Amino acid sequence: MFDIERWQEIFETLSKNKLRTFLTGLSVASGIFILVILLGFSKGIENGVKSQFEQDATNLITVWTGVTTKEYKGLNPGRYIQMKNENFDRISQKYEDNIEYETSLYSIWGAEISYQNETGNYRVRGAMPDHQFIENADMEYGRFVNQSDLNDNRKVAVIGRRLKQDLFKDEDPIDKNISIFGVNFKVIGVFVDPGGEREEQQAYIPLTTSQKVFNAGDNIRNILFTVKMSDNFDEAVALSQNMSNAVESDLKLMHTVSPDDTSAIRVFNTLEEAKQIYGLIDMIRYVFWFVGIFTIVAGVVGVGNIMLIIVKERTKEIGIRKALGALPMSIIGMILQEAIFVTMFAGLFGLIFGLGLLEVVGPQIESDFIKYPQVDFNIALSAVFILVFAGTLAGFIPAYRAAKIKPIVALRDE
Repeated sequence: MFDIERWQEIFETLSKNKLRTFLTGLSVASGIFILVILLGFSKGIENGVKSQFEQDATNLITVWTGVTTKEYKGLNPGRYIQMKNENFDRISQKYEDNIEYETSLYSIWGAEISYQNETGNYRVRGAMPDHQFIENADMEYGRFVNQSDLNDNRKVAVIGRRLKQDLFKDEDPIDKNISIFGVNFKVIGVFVDPGGEREEQQAYIPLTTSQKVFNAGDNIRNILFTVKMSDNFDEAVALSQNMSNAVESDLKLMHTVSPDDTSAIRVFNTLEEAKQIYGLIDMIRYVFWFVGIFTIVAGVVGVGNIMLIIVKERTKEIGIRKALGALPMSIIGMILQEAIFVTMFAGLFGLIFGLGLLEVVGPQIESDFIKYPQVDFNIALSAVFILVFAGTLAGFIPAYRAAKIKPIVALRDE
């Protein structure tokens, strides 16, 4: 039942000590505010890192080659390791049960691509159909390279949205011919990529066509494949790491490379990197929670202190109340109501201010690794209620002490 006299009494008591009440409320509000900001930036870091991984498949293994740095089985260092179609086929067959998507690539950097009077230099990649899913590329319209294109060595191309804008402007490019180093290719699709404009400034053509047109024979530049994910993330990471090591060993064996030569065959595993980075994000989140909670604890201690002071100052008043028949529970309720009011009001103020600041400042942050800092409102509100509960406990001790005071002792208090 709402007791207006009780609330008038609470406001009168708090107004008598404006500075003390303000500082106590400020410490509580600051605790919630700091916690909200820390959790918001923790989420922003997580969003930023996830957006980086979304540019390509998270469970991706990439293989590329370099120059040998060690003598091995009579072969001198300094040999460039050139992968072939055969290398890809053997790895594909050996690990087919664990492979989700796969492709080999033959790339040309700075290829001259032109359409009518528009010309530019872009990357051209000879790829297989699965590369669309490995790159997380979506078709804006048209289609991607398919197996028939590879089998027939078709001169077709899939271009990125930015490349399309550069060469075709507002014109529909489908079924139009572009020239790549003077060789005509028919545009069959336009793709968009979560990696942004950099990834969309390129063209994909069938791998077999790129090898034939650019006189590459059966040479390939890279091997990419994704590992089938299991429900258990740690198991998926272990499988991916084991496959990475096995593929590296297989290729070194095929090309007679020393097992401890780290430059000739290089294998990059994004899933292992993802585990390390997500582990770091979890650590950052735990540190932020730790700092935020202890800031809140400082505010709760402040509430306890002000309640102790209030009880001390109102000892004689409490004695008079008890002498007039006030029950211990009414004394406890009076003190707790003040503690709950201060904690709730200050906590909600800190919460609203923190959320508002994130809404205003968050969209203005331009960073690859901090995106859309935000806080789950339910988590933030739960933190406020936990704060109120802690503030209630902090106020209960002085309230219980006040309820135990004997009237005669309280009336003698000066």
